[in-house]
Amino acid sequence: MSDDLDPSQLQTLDAPVPSNRRILVIMAIAGFFGAVAGAVAVSAGFGGGILIGTAFAFLNYLWLQRSLKTIFASARTGERPRMLVGKYFLRFIVLGLAVAVIFITGWVPIVALLLGMAGFGFATVIDGFIRIFTGILGNKEL
Repeated sequence: MSDDLDPSQLQTLDAPVPSNRRILVIMAIAGFFGAVAGAVAVSAGFGGGILIGTAFAFLNYLWLQRSLKTIFASARTGERPRMLVGKYFLRFIVLGLAVAVIFITGWVPIVALLLGMAGFGFATVIDGFIRIFTGILGNKEL
């Protein structure tokens, strides 16, 4: 039964290729509107905390992307990627120290900062919903 399937005869789905650029745009928009809503609903410091957290999320993403691009570029050439664990996790240490300084000094509410830092996760969920509903409604792309 299932052994008789020929992959060349299967129909291909026209699923859109996942795009990190769209997720980053969604994260920027959500971070901005989240900061405005936080500033209006709670305080200006809360809105600022969301903005700072969103900036940290962008920094974390770009730093990780650069590190991984370096690793895979060296692996593609056939050489063994040289990467120390400390160098890979340096971004966590730097961001953790920044969060600790902000927490100790109380510049912005820590909850707002963490909400902003979770922006990439929120943007990924929003992108998933967009993809689900554009698939249901029959649109190719939004």
